[in-house]
Amino acid sequence: YSVLSRRGFFPLKELATFRKLNSRVQGHPATEEGLPGIRVASGSLGQGLSVGLGAAETKKLAGEDTWIYTLHGDGEMQEGQIWEAAMYAAHRKIDNIISFIDCNGQQIDGSTEDVLSLKDLGAKWSAFGWHVIKCDGHSLDDLGSAIDEAKSRRGSGVPCIVLMKTVMGKGVDFMEGTHKWHGIAPNDEQLADALSQLEETLGDY
Repeated sequence: YSVLSRRGFFPLKELATFRKLNSRVQGHPATEEGLPGIRVASGSLGQGLSVGLGAAETKKLAGEDTWIYTLHGDGEMQEGQIWEAAMYAAHRKIDNIISFIDCNGQQIDGSTEDVLSLKDLGAKWSAFGWHVIKCDGHSLDDLGSAIDEAKSRRGSGVPCIVLMKTVMGKGVDFMEGTHKWHGIAPNDEQLADALSQLEETLGDY
């Protein structure tokens, strides 16, 4: 929502209605509210890869030299639809998609290890026929290199997945490494504290 509003899809002031009754900016984007920039409702977790693959295959069939990107949480890997889509992509040799997984080990109810262990995600994706790239999700240089590597493999008939090692709440000491802030907004004092810490961190960029 923040990115869409700043790109002019809807007024920035509408962000203040987040999760309020009759607001267009609900906890999960929905298309029936008519919010510009939202093409697919996201309430059903795990469907994003299927949607992305549909777009990627359409681009390939149309002969378009474009890329499709999808972004997932590691907790989302517990959804069966992810693995159906993973099998489909490898079988159909869809190699114009680059998918990213935010591997922070946390989800809304706790750590992924406690909720439903994911074990070795890299080995899983490799076994499903994807090329696996690992990187530091907090390093723009590392991410850039991962994307370059994935793009260099176009024509191989093998889809690429980038496993980004991250820390939930990175840069804010009272938020780092815990799932507790997954769906909770900070109060005014906590917000000021968090922004001051992030300002120090982002000062290097």
